Amino acid sequence: MLETPLMRHVERSGFYRPSSLIHLFIGGSELHGAKVGATDDLDLYGVYVAEPEDVLGLDPLAHFVWSTASDDRRNGPDDVDLTLYSLHKWAAMAAKGNATALHFLFADATAVSLPVWGGVQDQAQAFLSKASATQFLGFAGNQLRRLTGETGPGKKGTRPEYECAYGYDTKAAMHCLRLYFECIELMEAGRISLPRPEMELLVEVRTGAWTMERFLAEAESLRLRAEASALASSLPDAVDRPAISRLLAEVHLAFWRGEDRSATLCL
Repeated sequence: MLETPLMRHVERSGFYRPSSLIHLFIGGSELHGAKVGATDDLDLYGVYVAEPEDVLGLDPLAHFVWSTASDDRRNGPDDVDLTLYSLHKWAAMAAKGNATALHFLFADATAVSLPVWGGVQDQAQAFLSKASATQFLGFAGNQLRRLTGETGPGKKGTRPEYECAYGYDTKAAMHCLRLYFECIELMEAGRISLPRPEMELLVEVRTGAWTMERFLAEAESLRLRAEASALASSLPDAVDRPAISRLLAEVHLAFWRGEDRSATLCL
């Protein structure tokens, strides 16, 4: 079982089997290196190996979501969001190139994991392909359209604290640029560095040091670079689905046999 102070939030959430977790990390702005003071909530993400009856039975438990905040308000700095995925669900998302899911493979800076998760990370290349660029570009484009008003503000509304202070949603702007940077690195180097090497730039954008015009120009430049990087990438066109399937089977069987179930890290 994972031994870390972060587990108190998992236990508080009522998650049915904390001992099934193999990977838990702090995500959000802290992972990216763009946290500013005590302004952000605590975003926790993790992967668990479901029990045989939950994988092979009639009602598989694919994910678990919990928050201290209600659906009708934005999170504050004292709130905690917890998002856990079964190994199978996470792998399916990562295989599609989901940006958030791929972060799981590179989140060592804020993570505590069992050795069995290291076996997953050793096979990280199986989850990487040119196709993931579409996911990153789409996610970044959504952030861009949100802050320019082309689409709605999202299920929890706008960020008036940023809009009132800086004239536009600088946090959405920061995430937009971050996603383009991540896409470029992934296409060119086959990895995502976390926290981001551009963290100082991201904090500048988030704290309003950039005008919206400067941000929009940079976003367009990075979009073009990301698209060009995807076209020139040496990554395969598609993920290695048979290799991923074999990996999932091996990890499930190893965990069910009781292998690699202990690890300690203080975060």
